[in-house]
Amino acid sequence: MPLPVLLEDDLEDLYDNAPCGFVSTLPDGTIAKINGTLLTWLGCSGGDLVGRLRFADLLTPGSRLYHETHCVPLLRLQNEVKGIAAEMRACDGTVFAVLVTSVVKSGPDGLPLLIRTTVFDARERRAYENELLDARRIADRERDRLRLLVGGLQRSLLPASLAVPPGMTTASLYHMASPDEVGGDFYDLFPLSGDRWGFFLGDVRGKGVAAAAVTAAARYTLRAAAVYNSEPVAVLRNLNAVVYQDYAAPEHRHCTVIFGILERRGSGYTATVASGGHPPALVVRADGSAAYHTTDGGTLIGILPAPRLVSRTISLEAGDTLILYSDGLTEARTRAGGRYGDEALLEFVRDRGPTTAALVVDALAGLLTTFAEVDDDVALIALTCGDGDPVVACAP
Repeated sequence: MPLPVLLEDDLEDLYDNAPCGFVSTLPDGTIAKINGTLLTWLGCSGGDLVGRLRFADLLTPGSRLYHETHCVPLLRLQNEVKGIAAEMRACDGTVFAVLVTSVVKSGPDGLPLLIRTTVFDARERRAYENELLDARRIADRERDRLRLLVGGLQRSLLPASLAVPPGMTTASLYHMASPDEVGGDFYDLFPLSGDRWGFFLGDVRGKGVAAAAVTAAARYTLRAAAVYNSEPVAVLRNLNAVVYQDYAAPEHRHCTVIFGILERRGSGYTATVASGGHPPALVVRADGSAAYHTTDGGTLIGILPAPRLVSRTISLEAGDTLILYSDGLTEARTRAGGRYGDEALLEFVRDRGPTTAALVVDALAGLLTTFAEVDDDVALIALTCGDGDPVVACAP
């Protein structure tokens, strides 16, 4: 057979049996020619369609509406539409997914002669997309379940509400950096004998189950140790002994902690605090001044068998507010790109003094929303000497 005839037959066969559907329509959409591939998908003969139906008649109602309101106007404006997802209905009623690309063939006068449309079978793609959607829904459900578990575990590591010593007001905040991971920050305020109260705030290195285990151990160890010997340095030494026990283990986590004892002194309180590598206490006075109260030394808890620890005493009079926080606050990233820092925090609190526990915690909660990124959990507790008014003396 001569090559030209062979190529002509091959082109005709390629059109009719191509791996995609071909259909040519008149400008009004009437089908003028359709290839065998598309006829096979539709389960129809050419005589059933050519000259009888429009291309839109092969589509499901939803796809037909989209075709007529979207594709047809675009074809008139730009002479082509590409990769339109649609659904076609076969002669037996079966619906199958397709991707449609159409171009307009114009005559020498620029008027449209035909619309040539290529139809790609998208059934496997649709099935794959449905599988992805199902997998996404399952993943979303599992993530929601995980977040419920993480949130429940996190709440179990914190007091349900912060206790209130006589003649004081208190407030607290816990901000989770990620709802998917339990953090290592912890705090508590609890009564001891003799009108004395213990309080602490700490931060375990890392996140997850290992950090949560150390958090739980630290919280209960601090409370138990304070019952037998409430001197802050002694309490932190007891905690260090517990945390240091698994120093050689791969899952070992050290922590920072500030622990203190509140004692009534006339109309006010004294707070004796010791710090194991934790940010210092911040005190806002009734006159609006503010300052950090550091403890010299203060080794991280759990990295040395005998850490260096010292304590100091802070006097709290009417209207004074003591603030403890974890370093997730000062290490938050600002919108300018840097870390927030200790000096910025001091200035922020000073600008709001005099204050109360509730007011300063609310202000710091608002501050957290202004950062570009808070990549570590933040714990806060605040204790004000007074009944909510920074100039009212502690009740006798």
